[in-house]
Amino acid sequence: MKHIKAVIQPDKLSDVREALDAAGCSGGIIISEVMGHGNQKGIVQAWRGEKYQVDLLPKVMIDLVIRDEDLETVKKIIIDSARVGEFGDGKIFIYNVESVIRIRTGEEDDDAL
Repeated sequence: MKHIKAVIQPDKLSDVREALDAAGCSGGIIISEVMGHGNQKGIVQAWRGEKYQVDLLPKVMIDLVIRDEDLETVKKIIIDSARVGEFGDGKIFIYNVESVIRIRTGEEDDDAL
């Protein structure tokens, strides 16, 4: 099993969720609003003629735990749905999951997904 953590632009969340749902890959999903920056260290904005640095930008973090065989599909869905082609499109992190247990039933691993 794999844990996918994707940090994306907030306005791309609905596109990613719809694509994951259409592919049947979003059995369980956690969405968090987060703040952060990448290599560019934020952006410069102007307001009433004054420039100021915004170094923490709003993002959305998606957490999914999926079966190993769904990894390539989910990666492609997130990349295709979240990409704008500009700085700040986000990142995908992939972790190995040792075990999953559904608390309500005691089911484990693939049965718990």
